[in-house]
Amino acid sequence: RGTYRIASGLPAAAAEEEALGWLLAGYRFTRYAGETPEMPRLVAPERVDAPRVEVLAAAEALTRDLVNTPASDMGPEQLEAAARSLAAEFEAEIEVTTGDALLEKNFPMIHAVGRASPRAPRLIDMRWGTTGPKLTLVGKGVCFDTGGLNLKPGSSMGLMKKDMGGAANVLGLARMIMALGLKLQLRVLIPAVENSVSGDAFRPQDILTSRKGLTVEINNTDAEGRLVLADALALADEEKPDFILSMATLTGAARVAVGPDLAPFYTDDEGFADALTKASGPAADPVWRMPFWEPYEDKIEPGIADLDNAPSGGMAGSITAALFLRRFVTETRYAHFDIYAWNPAPAPARPKGGLGQGPRAILGALPQVLGL
Repeated sequence: RGTYRIASGLPAAAAEEEALGWLLAGYRFTRYAGETPEMPRLVAPERVDAPRVEVLAAAEALTRDLVNTPASDMGPEQLEAAARSLAAEFEAEIEVTTGDALLEKNFPMIHAVGRASPRAPRLIDMRWGTTGPKLTLVGKGVCFDTGGLNLKPGSSMGLMKKDMGGAANVLGLARMIMALGLKLQLRVLIPAVENSVSGDAFRPQDILTSRKGLTVEINNTDAEGRLVLADALALADEEKPDFILSMATLTGAARVAVGPDLAPFYTDDEGFADALTKASGPAADPVWRMPFWEPYEDKIEPGIADLDNAPSGGMAGSITAALFLRRFVTETRYAHFDIYAWNPAPAPARPKGGLGQGPRAILGALPQVLGL
């Protein structure tokens, strides 16, 4: 306990990162473990924009809290409540489509994935800002993933409370954008569902018709994240914003490729890729570009429908999932992040548990990408 200042030896270029690291290291998830312990405090180093650093830390804390909360207390309704609380804080507009209204408003795949749960599926739609370029964020909000009828084994189900990590990350990014007052028009779309098992669950070999009109053969009900994202991405694309960005805990294949520390991203936009890579280091938010490898397009085409949600063979799983999502964004610049949203072991400024991956790098890239 106490208040400290850094007296010497701190390079100016590292001051902001170290100040942010101090705040992130002080994070504790205490919802179920009593009062928050008093943490050591740091006087902001010279030449550091302390209010901005505090905004970054608060956004990260929001993301971590959402991911760390178990599904018993973080279902679709509670995720909606978190989005409504954020909207109220920054005077954003919010609209939510719930249950069978999803069918009426043409979000059939969000409904199909979530209908087996007693906790109704929904699409959260938040808007903020009235001037400037248009940015739409889409976050996967699968609040728990049993795998559906293709039931996961227990060893794979243990961390599935974090399957809404994409939603948690876009809410953290949205919080930074709004708190810093960026001159843009922000839209946040979160399909919030629970992939459960019941007599009403969607089945292997079902063929679903998406909002965009593309048909999808279901070859594994555990590849549900891309289905709910597809309807949300189709809605986002209809408005033709200046940029669409999706974030999701989408595939185990991405973890095999780059491990838990890196946030893999996909884009055809060279300007975005360049800006993101340059922003990643100063933001202490590591990312890694993966390819939209077009020769693999035929892997997601099953023959009896337009698309296959789970190509056989087990190879290039993260790439084929990204290619699947890209089919639903045809009018707009687009990037997709296949993140882990979890730190498996304690590290400096990164306690074990929920994690923001990509938002600070994205924030640093936005001025170049959107001309802010």
